[in-house]
Amino acid sequence: MSNNNSAIVSKVWSFCNTLRDDGVGYGDYLEQLTYLLFLKMADEYTKPPHNRAFSIPKKYTWGKLVPLKGAELETHYSETLRELGKEKGILGQIFTKSQNKIQDPAKLSKIVAMIDSEQWLMMGVKDKGDIYEGLLEKNAEDTKSGAGQYFTPRALIKAMVACIRPEPMKTIADPACGTGGFFLAAYDFIVEQNKLDKAQSKFLKYSTFFGNEIVASTRRLALMNLFLHGIGDIDSNSSISAEDALLSAPKTTYDYVLANPPFGKKSSMTITNEEGEEEKEDLVYNRQDFVVTTSNKQLNFLQHIISMLKTDGKAAVVLPDNVLFEGGVGEKVRKSLLEKTELHTILRLPTGIFYAHGVKANVLFFDGNPNTKNVGTKDLWVYDYRTNIHHTLKKNALKFEDLADFIKCYNPTNRKKRKETWSEKNIDGRWRKFSYDEIIARDKTSLDITWLKDNSLADLDNLPDPDVLANEIIENLEAGLESFKTIVAALNRKV
Repeated sequence: MSNNNSAIVSKVWSFCNTLRDDGVGYGDYLEQLTYLLFLKMADEYTKPPHNRAFSIPKKYTWGKLVPLKGAELETHYSETLRELGKEKGILGQIFTKSQNKIQDPAKLSKIVAMIDSEQWLMMGVKDKGDIYEGLLEKNAEDTKSGAGQYFTPRALIKAMVACIRPEPMKTIADPACGTGGFFLAAYDFIVEQNKLDKAQSKFLKYSTFFGNEIVASTRRLALMNLFLHGIGDIDSNSSISAEDALLSAPKTTYDYVLANPPFGKKSSMTITNEEGEEEKEDLVYNRQDFVVTTSNKQLNFLQHIISMLKTDGKAAVVLPDNVLFEGGVGEKVRKSLLEKTELHTILRLPTGIFYAHGVKANVLFFDGNPNTKNVGTKDLWVYDYRTNIHHTLKKNALKFEDLADFIKCYNPTNRKKRKETWSEKNIDGRWRKFSYDEIIARDKTSLDITWLKDNSLADLDNLPDPDVLANEIIENLEAGLESFKTIVAALNRKV
């Protein structure tokens, strides 16, 4: 990053910290920055050498906002947000339900001046993107806002993409895309690994990525994130739908599906009962392409992703532990996954890497099954990056290098030539193969497979640091609390 761009980053962050003193959180600042940046960049596009025309009403363009000061600026800015939210296409989606959260006109004026002082289109795509991604991560760290549930650790995403190795001229989908992290990592991989011709570059920019995000504020951040990284355009159709992906069977199938579906087991909707009180009601999706009908959100997303995948497609999906071992409908979905796809790899993840606490998760890698008459799964390889691994968000955050051994074992360029690191002689090996027959013989067809000895249970001299232990205890307690909440909610509905 150039010195000039580093200075811009510093300015962006300094304003963020100043506004936090006024009670404006990262999320609110990020939204305001999104609105203003979008208008400024649209304005830059209308000038030489671009000379493009956009559907932004003249009254609400950047040029009308910049000269204003004080109460006049605040009033016009609020009106601009409200009116642009009524527009169609990506413009309306960026500004939908938008509100001015910066009540101090002087500070609003300073932010407008800061953005106006730079030529953002002249800045490198990576630099613009790095500024925005940094703000997204800061926002995710603000646990009170709940934004962490929409932010997957970038090191994990990068490792998943490195294993899948997406190719040019192929489609990539994420049915719960959050702020667009998987799309950006896939974009970077394709650009870095290939010398793209004109047709491939155009396809990558406009026809590669397809996502769903039902939370308006998160979808706004995703659209801007993609735009800043050079994906899509101001006047192109939005590649991120506001529809609930689970409502209906996919209209098309995709070459790659990369996803981290929302945490929380139940899909629900808020209703008003006969007493006039609001209560949650389980949301069940009745779909012909689903093997089971359930309100379990993760099981529904897994079934949906199976339906989304081309017969020669590849998927990598982050899923919580309960999907791997739950009986009943969970077992039926796992058997369907083993039959309809080639489930070939599971990466067991440690706690302490997600911004939402109490999450024990895994990455499932599976390919489509071209021969639907036969069971797709042959051998399942499991990499245990959980047992005796300790991460915390602040002191020991997950890095891409931490997953280098897994990627090496995965062998992305030829996964048919894998070698176990586990053996009878090396019982501490983290990479182990299981046959299809071994898997279906397990109780409830459980995919929750572990074989490594937990050293902390046997060796008191090698316990992790107290803060790491404390965080793990908190993670486990919060995971248990979430399970109890689900049980209590279910019992209350039956009473």
